[in-house]
Amino acid sequence: MHPHHHALSSAKKHGGKADDYEFIHAWFDETKAFFGDARHRALRHHTAGIFWCEKEFGTTITNSLNKQVPTRVIAEQHVMEDMGFLPTPEWWLSRMSLAPEMNRVPVRSSDAEDLQRAAAVALYKGEG
Repeated sequence: MHPHHHALSSAKKHGGKADDYEFIHAWFDETKAFFGDARHRALRHHTAGIFWCEKEFGTTITNSLNKQVPTRVIAEQHVMEDMGFLPTPEWWLSRMSLAPEMNRVPVRSSDAEDLQRAAAVALYKGEG
């Protein structure tokens, strides 16, 4: 669903204009820039994402009718319209495969790399 259509739904439910709500719905869907299909939802369309939205935009917004609407209610509406339920981050992560390179143990660097790193730090601190 496009953010504008979510916003129209919010305006119908809470009053005011779609413009009053579109920025919240656009925030949820801006992750499409990273992944163009429904998997983009794994980044914000979950219970934690709803609280992140509230942290980003505040506890309430004031619509064009001067009515305060809880941000979390708008966020929950968005996720429900797209998902049909409120998944948790664990729900999303438990459905992802763990590729071997995601679980890689860092390899110990060589002495030369350690010296190079120390020189870079010293230069950054103005000591070199």
